[in-house]
Amino acid sequence: MPPTAPSSDLARDPDALARRLTEVEPLAADDAAAIRVVRAPGRVNLIGEHTDYNEGFVLPVAIDLGIAIALLPTDDRRVEVTLAETGERDGFDLDAIGPKRGTWIDYVAGTAWALGEAGATTRGFRGILASDLPQGSGLSSSAALELASSLALSGGAEPELDRMTLARTAQRAENAYVGVNSGLMDQFASAFGEERSALLLDCRSLEHRTVALPLDDVALVVCHSGSARRLEASAYNERRSQCEAAVAVIAEVEPGVTSLRDVTPEMLATHRERMDLTVAARAEHVVHENQRVLAAVDAFEAGDLDEVGRLFAGSQASMRDLFEVSSPELDALVAIATGVPGVIGARLTGAGFGGCTINLVRRGATEALRHAVLREYPARTKLEPRVFEVTPSRGAAVLRG
Repeated sequence: MPPTAPSSDLARDPDALARRLTEVEPLAADDAAAIRVVRAPGRVNLIGEHTDYNEGFVLPVAIDLGIAIALLPTDDRRVEVTLAETGERDGFDLDAIGPKRGTWIDYVAGTAWALGEAGATTRGFRGILASDLPQGSGLSSSAALELASSLALSGGAEPELDRMTLARTAQRAENAYVGVNSGLMDQFASAFGEERSALLLDCRSLEHRTVALPLDDVALVVCHSGSARRLEASAYNERRSQCEAAVAVIAEVEPGVTSLRDVTPEMLATHRERMDLTVAARAEHVVHENQRVLAAVDAFEAGDLDEVGRLFAGSQASMRDLFEVSSPELDALVAIATGVPGVIGARLTGAGFGGCTINLVRRGATEALRHAVLREYPARTKLEPRVFEVTPSRGAAVLRG
């Protein structure tokens, strides 16, 4: 898992992070002046879960929590990174990256490998990494680390690749090097984030556009379950395989079907008797979730927040009952939130099995939600939650260079 911290002011303060680098690296005065700082955001997904690797639609938001790296570019082809939170240090040689090790450095090394495979120029660096993404939250610390690493490996500058190619290269690092068959959503959101907006992405065509959010009237509030996201690579990959199994059954009769993106509810109803029950349930979630994403965009743009709330509820029920990636803790958070006046909608965000919920809350009701969760959730689960507002943020950027 990528390194994350309960909180880190360093992740928000480029100058302070640069000064910390001078404390862990013996730098000459000229070197200290050459320190660069890059940052990439995490994300919440408003709706569209497990649709990205099925070539469907997603609606993520890059957030004002993320990962920052202060670095001094070098010419020795060596990468050395220190974690600001713990002082742990690791590294690798760009010309001999080697296989994954099963630690956080894999995300940096995998990004270096994928950039090289894409023909991009990479440079060594000495760096220090800080994060303010909550531990095990499912707010996409892996994509944030991959995007921040891509800027650091480019000498603390914008990489040679265009943003979509960069997002796909970071995805390849996670798929082919780290070994998680994730879709493109997380890296896309971290690369393309926009203030005050969500991002609609067609994961087949890669067409995308911003969707303005009514942030004067509503807030995005994350409730962290206190239960670390436990969707390991094996469980994630299993669900992807089940989706592919559904496609294989339908494609035997419907040759135009190459992913669940091509499957309509009527088509699924026609062929589901030929499927394993679990496979059919997985497919049902994805087919209807794609429709919910597009309906949510229409509802946001029409100002119909009640409809957004209904779509959130349908998505949560589907992930709980059909895709089976919710958990008792996440279900409890959703139940508490939906009982608070002013909460428009609540659902898990991310891959599931722990982590966080995203809540669309009317301005003026955020404290009522916070108090309800802090009062009721520990009694139900014996866990301590965290409740915090997030703000749509710009994508990966050079903060000092």
